[in-house]
Amino acid sequence: MLEGRRELVRVTTPVSAALEITEIVERVSKGPAERNKALLFENVTGYEMPVLINMFGSAERMAWALHVDALDDLTRNLGKLIDLRLPQNAGAAVGRGVGLLNALRAAGIKPRKVKNAPVQEIVETENPSLDDLPILTCWPNDGGPFVTLPQVVTRDPVKGVRNVGMYRLQKVDSRTLLVHWQRHKGGAEHERVAKALGKRVPVAVALGGDPACIWAASAPLPPDIDEYLLAGWLRGKPVELVDCVTQPLSVPAEAEVIIEGYVDPNDRRPEGPFGDHTGYYTPVEPFPALHVTAVTRRRDPIYPATVVGIPPAEDYWMGKATERLFLPLLRLFLPEIVDFAMPAPGVFHNLVLVSIRKRFPGHARKVMHGLWGLALLSLAKAVVIVDEWVDVQDANVVAWQALGNVDWSRDVVISDGPTDQLDHASYHNAFGGKIGIDATAKWPEEGYTRTWPEVVRMSPEVQARIDALWKDLGLNHD
Repeated sequence: MLEGRRELVRVTTPVSAALEITEIVERVSKGPAERNKALLFENVTGYEMPVLINMFGSAERMAWALHVDALDDLTRNLGKLIDLRLPQNAGAAVGRGVGLLNALRAAGIKPRKVKNAPVQEIVETENPSLDDLPILTCWPNDGGPFVTLPQVVTRDPVKGVRNVGMYRLQKVDSRTLLVHWQRHKGGAEHERVAKALGKRVPVAVALGGDPACIWAASAPLPPDIDEYLLAGWLRGKPVELVDCVTQPLSVPAEAEVIIEGYVDPNDRRPEGPFGDHTGYYTPVEPFPALHVTAVTRRRDPIYPATVVGIPPAEDYWMGKATERLFLPLLRLFLPEIVDFAMPAPGVFHNLVLVSIRKRFPGHARKVMHGLWGLALLSLAKAVVIVDEWVDVQDANVVAWQALGNVDWSRDVVISDGPTDQLDHASYHNAFGGKIGIDATAKWPEEGYTRTWPEVVRMSPEVQARIDALWKDLGLNHD
């Protein structure tokens, strides 16, 4: 598909998986739009397996990956599903993930099992090795090569519910990886439960396959929603799964490579450093070791990867898809929200811009606290609330409104709470300060004693007249 739409460039020149691919991708993803393409490196030095990278690196490619024409289609499509499947009352929000889970199940896209799978054309169990995979070393001071675009599959040791997460994996040797699942993520919770029970955690790492499955691993879903159920809804057909050969897990049959193994919760080792999307190296911290028990693959697999670094990069567009898809879910809990955005410089957790239909004094503060109590938005460091007519997708407009509408002595909320584990500025690991800014127009009931000025707008009558004249003015050169 990408090649047919001239969105893929095949690179035949020999390049190294250590640093060189990163430098090429950085120039492509941050260069002119016409240069920003998906790249297939067909001649990676020392490896037979080609590397596909930057496939999600634009709004168009990210939309196509999720089987829509534009990312805003995700908002409309999920909104329609919720309207059709969920009761329109307070109980819809109280049900949280359960309501969405039932809606997705009702849509008829539950994953289904198959016995034969392309990803098991080659099966290595006697001497499985990671050495044939062109795992990238992205930045000079990285602790080693890292798998950067995995689907890490685990199950809750008690409930049996599947979780699929996108956690970076550091290669230690041919049979060992370190799993960087942060403390707020589903895989880390499975490890905690398993440790309390004195058990190992079976793990499977899927590489490649349907782009919707890859992206779904990054989606911050409630614990009771299967990421492959969501991927099936996006695809419009069930995800086909096949049983692993050495672990009690199921994985996408259409993947390129599967790494099977287990995590021993008592085997934690120093992981990192890693050049992250914050623009800084994540320091060395202990994370669990994944012991490889099998590697299965297609006969001619393609290794998928991404480069994590200073935005904008490929992961920004993956986050933008999350933002668009989760807007209808956000409205289940906070129906006053018109739109929200997580701009690239905020790298997801540092800045959330929100427009609301303000209906009562203190409404903006109610939304701030609501967001800080909602799933992974609880990690947001800065939340800016604006009125409904402000386009939060335009950060310049938001900045203009915020800087003009805020009295810094009274319209700011400072709080403490959980932060992203990658946040290096917090005074404690994963805990620190937050700021909420009420940039809405203020009401007298909010203690504003002056008269709030009228918004400058052209009259609709004049706009209509100019609309009628526009073609005759000779100013439209599109």
